[in-house]
Amino acid sequence: MYRKLLIIVFILSSLAFPQKRNLNFDDLFAMQRIGEMDLSPDGRTIVFTASSFSIDLNRGNSDIFLIDSDGKNLRALKNSEKSEGNPRFSPDGRKIAYTLDGQIRVCNTDGSSDEQLTSLYTGASGIVWSKDGSKMLFVSSVYPDCQDQECNKNRDEAQERSKVKASIFTELLYRHWNDWRGDKRSHLFILDVSSKEAIDLNLYGKYDVPPIALGSANDYSFSPDGKEIAFTMNTDSFPATSTNNDIFLINISDISTGKVTRHKKISISKGNDNQPVYSPDGRYIAFSSMERAGFEADKQRLMIYDREKGTLTSLTDKFDRSVAEIVWAKDGTSIFFNAANEVYESIYKINLMSREVTPVLKERINTSLKLSPDGNTLYFKQQRSTLPYEIFSMGTDGKNLKQLTFLNAERLSQIEMNEIETFTSKGAGGTPVQSIIVKPPFFDPNKKYPMIFLIHGGPQGAWNDDFHFRWNIQMFASDGYVVVAPNPRGSTGYGQKFTDEISGDWGGKVYTDLMNAYDYAVKNYKFIDGRNTFAAGASYGGYMINWIAGHTDRFNALVSHAGVFNLESMYGTTEELWFTEWEFKGTPWTNRKLYEKFSPHRYIHNCKTPVLVVHGAYDFRVPEEQAFQLFTSLQRLGVKSKFLYFPDETHFVAKPQNARLWWKTVFEWFNENYKK
Repeated sequence: MYRKLLIIVFILSSLAFPQKRNLNFDDLFAMQRIGEMDLSPDGRTIVFTASSFSIDLNRGNSDIFLIDSDGKNLRALKNSEKSEGNPRFSPDGRKIAYTLDGQIRVCNTDGSSDEQLTSLYTGASGIVWSKDGSKMLFVSSVYPDCQDQECNKNRDEAQERSKVKASIFTELLYRHWNDWRGDKRSHLFILDVSSKEAIDLNLYGKYDVPPIALGSANDYSFSPDGKEIAFTMNTDSFPATSTNNDIFLINISDISTGKVTRHKKISISKGNDNQPVYSPDGRYIAFSSMERAGFEADKQRLMIYDREKGTLTSLTDKFDRSVAEIVWAKDGTSIFFNAANEVYESIYKINLMSREVTPVLKERINTSLKLSPDGNTLYFKQQRSTLPYEIFSMGTDGKNLKQLTFLNAERLSQIEMNEIETFTSKGAGGTPVQSIIVKPPFFDPNKKYPMIFLIHGGPQGAWNDDFHFRWNIQMFASDGYVVVAPNPRGSTGYGQKFTDEISGDWGGKVYTDLMNAYDYAVKNYKFIDGRNTFAAGASYGGYMINWIAGHTDRFNALVSHAGVFNLESMYGTTEELWFTEWEFKGTPWTNRKLYEKFSPHRYIHNCKTPVLVVHGAYDFRVPEEQAFQLFTSLQRLGVKSKFLYFPDETHFVAKPQNARLWWKTVFEWFNENYKK
């Protein structure tokens, strides 16, 4: 009887406290992903998008939800089988504008009285309300010489009917990222909400608003009085080598026939200026600015333009982090912003008069900042390696942090994951280098575990305390691996000097930083099985894998995803030439020695380590020919190698079933090269 009672108690305990499991692919893609969010003018309601992915349908769908700002009363606003996005409260809080099927719609806050505001053949996206609610700004991709939508439609239909599909190019940036640009350009439109009349501001025809690259989600805005528009545009004659995005102003009174003839440029740097945000009283415009021309990863300074005096001031010269989002305090005396800070995206506050920067929240990844009407509460998205984005609130004094949404709580409660830890090793020249380490689920310190060594892209990027839906650190750990993810030279969040020190030195100090971090981990963490270590990286991370292949035999096997292999041919096939020309201090014909010095293809004959090569056909940033050259070289050298090629993917693998194959193939590659 006693034994039976124990069995019953055990069964009941198992039901009450179910056994947790390792994170798996189905879990990863079942997580709901919070996207855009907005706060109602009265501060009582948050509207946000959440995307869900179907592995069977091989696609995702975005819906719109509402929740009270205290975290109660979660409900759907729009959740059709089509994707709704870009929700924005009207200034009076009575309506919500959003996009569906490429058009702008508006409805009451309960979803009723739904009305379509635009019917443009070329579509509409990126909604910004004027403060009085009478107008909106949005963007649409049009033929610059077309004066109406009928012209755009006829041009597209003529191309579709033509039996000749050839193109003739006369300038660079004929393709970008994963898109053949063609002749269309992104134009800024203004919409009269009452009449539904949309006017193409036709901002100088061939220029994109917002710029084709290096912009932000806030690259155009109305002044508080509705009389002026600030926007970002690049007017350089050779955009393939230019990061010179600038801030312009136009007076709405100049908009008559739809063609703006006057504009004012307020930014002065030759680098990337973007994200103009008016102060509450309209006197100032804050924006972010990079100083150096051609360098896309320069420090982003916080600039203030005084509209009355016409003066420009940099506020963050003494603050060695890059300003990201900009949110004015209600009294206009300070600004909240977030910035990459070691493995976090921290929230700060800066006083405009004293220029004193005060940390508000250091930990985790914090984005999409919104400020309550009374100026006392911040609302934002937060994530960490064990939690996909959820919405949080916090006092502007950094107190009373509160999670408001729990979209993935039930699934997460069933999954065993360990929080990140960090360690610091000495890099080249003794410089401290921080690395993330994640232990596998159900970790036993008395056991030995194989290690996966991850190398991030960019190269001006970083491994963070985030829940990434492609290169997810917890997924790598889930199959019984210790994950080590270093932030070597070039990483962001450690000061601009540290970021700068990879340019012109792709295989130099950064390689030493990485190998020292590897050696430190193997030596100091006794639970790491030094006989079984593997390395993987994408983009610049893929480049470094290719470099490692010719320079060390530390690893059992390597994974090179979208990696640069031949720097000279990469220059001739990529699109944003400012990147390669900055990183290698010129073109292949003006600085050939540097291209040759750090090109992995010149050292691949030393490779003895098995390599898995992964690439997508629509990757125009690191074109597929890089993978072809790498795999050909490996095969010809007799090095064990495999090529996973996606004819329908880009720089990233995004489709659910392709992503499933990616993870399966990577883990099989590691297992296949495991030493027992």
